[in-house]
Amino acid sequence: MGLFVVATAVALAARRWKLPYTIALVCAGLGLGNANLGFASPLTKDVLYGIFLPGLLFEAAFHLGLGAFRRNKWAILSLAVPGVIAAIAVTAAVLVAAMRAAGITALTVMGGVVFGALIAATDPIAVVSLFKTLGVPKRLAELVEGESLLNDGTGVVLFSLVVAFAGGAELGLGGAIVDFVRIAGLGAVVGVGVGVVAVKVSARIDDAAIEITLTTIAAYGSFVIAEHFALSGVIATVVAGMVCGSFSSTPSTSATTRVAVLAFWDYAAFALNSAVFLLIGFQVKLRDLADAIGPILMAYFAVTVGRAAVISVVTLLLRATRERIPWSWAVILTWGGLRGALSMVLVLTLPSSFPHRGALVTLTYGVVILSILVQGLTMAPLIRALGLSSELERDEVYEALRGGL
Repeated sequence: MGLFVVATAVALAARRWKLPYTIALVCAGLGLGNANLGFASPLTKDVLYGIFLPGLLFEAAFHLGLGAFRRNKWAILSLAVPGVIAAIAVTAAVLVAAMRAAGITALTVMGGVVFGALIAATDPIAVVSLFKTLGVPKRLAELVEGESLLNDGTGVVLFSLVVAFAGGAELGLGGAIVDFVRIAGLGAVVGVGVGVVAVKVSARIDDAAIEITLTTIAAYGSFVIAEHFALSGVIATVVAGMVCGSFSSTPSTSATTRVAVLAFWDYAAFALNSAVFLLIGFQVKLRDLADAIGPILMAYFAVTVGRAAVISVVTLLLRATRERIPWSWAVILTWGGLRGALSMVLVLTLPSSFPHRGALVTLTYGVVILSILVQGLTMAPLIRALGLSSELERDEVYEALRGGL
């Protein structure tokens, strides 16, 4: 209840002063967490995986749908699979080189690779909410959201493989590829299965409460089933969400039911985002970040360089295709690669005996906070400077019709 009270107050303040809501939440969390008021809950893997992640992933995938993915499949797949691998390598190389040049020995090469893997997944929630306000091109929003949905899954799988290798597991390149395909591919199969079942059942009824329940089961059920069999719950939930979103409009589904389902997931996303961004702020101790500001800035630079390198290469490779990415969009894709709660939770799953674990935790927290505050606060001016904002106004006729259904 405390989280919701704070979130409501922050939402009102952000609306009054025209601040990005999610960024205002992080700032509020930082202030409250460092004031030692004592009502902050820890952001653990169980909490993130059991409560927040399935709902947030499903809601985003539900609105994205299979159609948007098909229109941008090569761009999204390039960024989310080989792009994540390349970003890990570049980030690790730049970070380790920068630290050695500065005489800092707090991170080994393997530690750099682990950091690159846990920081690889992007969290564009704050950016996508700005996109809706500023009216950026629809396909650009699809690219940002579609890539993030998939790179969450690939990032988690690659992080698990890298940590296993760093822990001494005998895992060659061939074995790593087979494991990746098995975990990600079968996770997608689980998502398709759960999504199809939910769609088939909902096609036989027209009841808003039951269809909302079915989508909730699809969101959390696909995640739980995949994780139970050591597969990618993230990819399972994303695929289930796209399947349900693409086939949610059936002849038996009335407009009223469709609106009710969309409204439920809109609120669920608001509630989950509010809590998770506050908890991000609660976890961070500003004094610890201030003591390690040099290495954190190096890590932030390395992450940004890795992101820019991947976006530039993919943009060049797709120039002669139907999925070409304008260079102004490439700038937004690069700067919109914010990091979030998933990276913070992944670093906490490292064993306490893992080499340089403390340094990895500090670097991760610092990069997440910097990316949210620096990139999040400058995204709107950058979009306007590149001429990508149409400043959409609310369509009152549409809203009146929708409310009267």
